[in-house]
Amino acid sequence: MTITVDDVLPDPWGLLAGTDWASLEHARGSAAGTPALLAGLLADEAGTQARALRHLNDPVHHQNTIYSATVPAAAYVASILRDPRTGTVVVDRDGRALPLRAALLDWVMSVAIEIDSEAEAHMAGAGFSLEEYPESVQVRALRPGLFQAVSAFLHAPDLAVQEAAIAAAVSLLDAPELVQQRALLTPLVRDVLVCSDNRSTASSPAVVSSPGEKTQVPCLTSKTRICGRAAAAANRPFDRDLHGEEGDHLSPAGVMP
Repeated sequence: MTITVDDVLPDPWGLLAGTDWASLEHARGSAAGTPALLAGLLADEAGTQARALRHLNDPVHHQNTIYSATVPAAAYVASILRDPRTGTVVVDRDGRALPLRAALLDWVMSVAIEIDSEAEAHMAGAGFSLEEYPESVQVRALRPGLFQAVSAFLHAPDLAVQEAAIAAAVSLLDAPELVQQRALLTPLVRDVLVCSDNRSTASSPAVVSSPGEKTQVPCLTSKTRICGRAAAAANRPFDRDLHGEEGDHLSPAGVMP
């Protein structure tokens, strides 16, 4: 599978130094202190990295809200994913011990689903327009670059990183610029959602829905959490664009509806 997106990611240190963070806001007000905390993601001490991760989750992306500070924070996170220091094991907001890189990919996914077409439809139903929120429009513009960053880990040897990367990549495919990537990712998503016969299965299956049907897909114990999220995120773009035209949707091979 070949993924190519011609968006150049920013230099992380230049981004931290060149952004007027004091003019930006997060859930607690001014984001003036955010660059120093974000720099901690690449610290040599796991506790500092965990603190920086907590800052990303709250206040930069508090309760899944997109703030003005979320925009450069997302670009920064994407630009450091390849740094070996993101391999440090930390505890995320759900209490899971996992590589920092996986937690950052989870964070990218969380940001992406807040500005996709489904989120836009929910806003419209409440009488709001996503286009009225500049920070959301700006995150949408970042999606090709974010995809470029996360797609580097679609075949990561670490299972937690690979699954987080797939979930993040699929969540970004709502972007019109990434339509051509959807068919390339379909087989990979299927592979992650379907259990191999020589691994134990989880008691709680992920549910993959396509128009008019629901398919119970048992996931490996270690995969359950992110598989379910990947499946839920994937159905929106994959079913809309692939099902019907080529009959290529997310019902895994060998699993009957």
